[in-house]
Amino acid sequence: MTNLFTEYSPYFLILCVLVGLAYAILLYTKEAPWGLSLNRILASLRFLLVSLICFLLLNPFIRLIKNYFEKPVIVIAIDNSQSIPLTNDTTAINALKKELDVLSNELKDKEFEVAIQTLNEGTSEEKVSNVKFDHPSTNLGNLLSTVQSNYENRNLAGVILLSDGIYNQGVAPTYSTYNMSIHTIGIGDTVPQSDLSLKAVYHNKIAYLGNKFPILAEINNTGFLGKQTSLVLSQNGNIIESKTLNFTKENELQQVQFLVEAKEKGMSHYIVELKALGGEFTARNNTKHIYIDILDGREKILMLAASPHPDIKAIRSAMEKNENYQIDVFIPDLMPAEQLKKNEKYDLVIFHQLPSKRGVTANNLMKEIMAKNIPSIFIIGSETNLLNFNNLQVGVNVLASGFQTDKVTPAFNNNFNRFNFSDEKKSVVGRYPPITVPFGNYRIAANSEVVLYQRVGSLVTEKPLLVVNENNDKKTAIVIGEGLWQWRLQEYAKNENQEAFDEFFPKLIQYVSAKEDKRKFRVNTTLSEYLSTESVLFETEAYNDIYEKIYGQKIDLQLTDEKGNRTNYTYTNASEGFKYKINELPQGIYRFKANTVIEGKQESATGEFTIRELQIEALNTTADFNLLRQLSKQTGGIFVKSENLNQLKEKLLTAKAQSTIHSSEEVSELIHLKWLFFLLISLVSVEWFVRKFRGSY
Repeated sequence: MTNLFTEYSPYFLILCVLVGLAYAILLYTKEAPWGLSLNRILASLRFLLVSLICFLLLNPFIRLIKNYFEKPVIVIAIDNSQSIPLTNDTTAINALKKELDVLSNELKDKEFEVAIQTLNEGTSEEKVSNVKFDHPSTNLGNLLSTVQSNYENRNLAGVILLSDGIYNQGVAPTYSTYNMSIHTIGIGDTVPQSDLSLKAVYHNKIAYLGNKFPILAEINNTGFLGKQTSLVLSQNGNIIESKTLNFTKENELQQVQFLVEAKEKGMSHYIVELKALGGEFTARNNTKHIYIDILDGREKILMLAASPHPDIKAIRSAMEKNENYQIDVFIPDLMPAEQLKKNEKYDLVIFHQLPSKRGVTANNLMKEIMAKNIPSIFIIGSETNLLNFNNLQVGVNVLASGFQTDKVTPAFNNNFNRFNFSDEKKSVVGRYPPITVPFGNYRIAANSEVVLYQRVGSLVTEKPLLVVNENNDKKTAIVIGEGLWQWRLQEYAKNENQEAFDEFFPKLIQYVSAKEDKRKFRVNTTLSEYLSTESVLFETEAYNDIYEKIYGQKIDLQLTDEKGNRTNYTYTNASEGFKYKINELPQGIYRFKANTVIEGKQESATGEFTIRELQIEALNTTADFNLLRQLSKQTGGIFVKSENLNQLKEKLLTAKAQSTIHSSEEVSELIHLKWLFFLLISLVSVEWFVRKFRGSY
């Protein structure tokens, strides 16, 4: 449907006609060198031209309304997880797929549109018979939510869900609300099978070389009352330990713990295997693969102090929450000299109130340690010899006014971005109680950056409270004040936790102790662990002599699996954000080595990652038809077993397909129509040509 309208009164249309008529009469009432009929035709052309131009001056609009019919859509949602072929005969599954294809064609003949949705996101199938039941997990809630989202504001007539009712990811689909009818087809066996299953294995992701770590396994049995079997822990084909299990109760969940010594640095692959018994439904749920990163020792930190202080305890308590830190505290005048591990290679040293006014021994030790160029943190307090400290030139000079002190609270420098700290925790730090700082002026070195400023009352000053400095690849931090223990104490009093304090200081320590990566060639995977269904992504960075990123490098990548098998790949780091992808790697530990040539020199990078199978489909194989019945009841659908598919077919095929009429309105200015321009040109041209031909011009 099309109509014209304008913003002006309809009376203006009469005015346009009158203007066109008046113009034609004035021009063609005088005597002309042609006949009366031709004169009337020319007058009509001029009348149309002028009237139309006047009408266009009113800025008219044209409204076009289009109607189209949308067929009703029925979505066949298929739970194509691995649990279905575990409990159902392949022949029966194929027969059911063919029946659904027949139903799909019959629905199309009834003017329905049919779509197929599976657990595989981003993919679609033309036929049900093309669907493969190989998905490693089941998230029915996400499957139905995806259907609802994809067909929002569409003429969705209903959903047919084929499933065994088992889900192992996401929330139960019955907990969600759906604005569509869901008809469910139950497939599988609701009777529990006789089976042993390794339900779960709990372990740490990292362990330290030489330490012992626990591996806890949970075992469930169904139908093997009075039987016994063994649980075996192995590595590289060698049995580490085996334990005997006796099943004294039906459906009993037993826990078995292994205590394993970390003997080799790097990623270690352990296999926990429950020996199968005769009559088991499946042995696929009897084995678990676990991967633990064995680290060669913790990051070693020395806290050197002239005298005891509660700040030492506060900082140490925050660091001890991180298992990756080994903290040694040494106070020379109170501890025997042999307690200091002089040959230990420390990653960071914290000098508490050093150089000291009185601790000569501690000062001498500080000089020895600083000569080793170890990253360090200085905490300045009332016992610090500020003159000697300023002579160290570590990033800030404190020009104190005698022995005067000030009470200040911390205020974050919003421009500091060397490490992240959430706004919520910044707010907590901002409410910490005052600590004592030297009163005076401060001189900050050019290569230093302020992390915290001193706040006096509500006024944030330019004086630093915490400064970080980087000089010749060595990082230093200076905390100007004592009483840090009050921060930790008050945070617990107010929040019943010390999360902000215990996160801030370890982050500061991590930043200071981290060594800058000066390599010209770096290759890393985006994750340290991938599922077997995921792609492994490699990020590549290459730099020239002045550390500008360069692209177009040919990269030779070699992957080596646990058995020593090597696979070679070649790619080019094309541009910023480029990631090289490798698909379908089997389970295991992989080590990689990448090589390239930068400015005539061979560069290499190494690393490792793990591929883990998601072994959850075999843990529960008992179909849950009650869930499917409840889901259909909640949404106004019906539930049928797979062998009774005809009942559902009859209901769907007897329903009348109700198409939805959609209307769209398009409004545009009439003057934008191209044919109107050519009409005006034609009117002017014909009139001009006739008058010229007849000798009027």
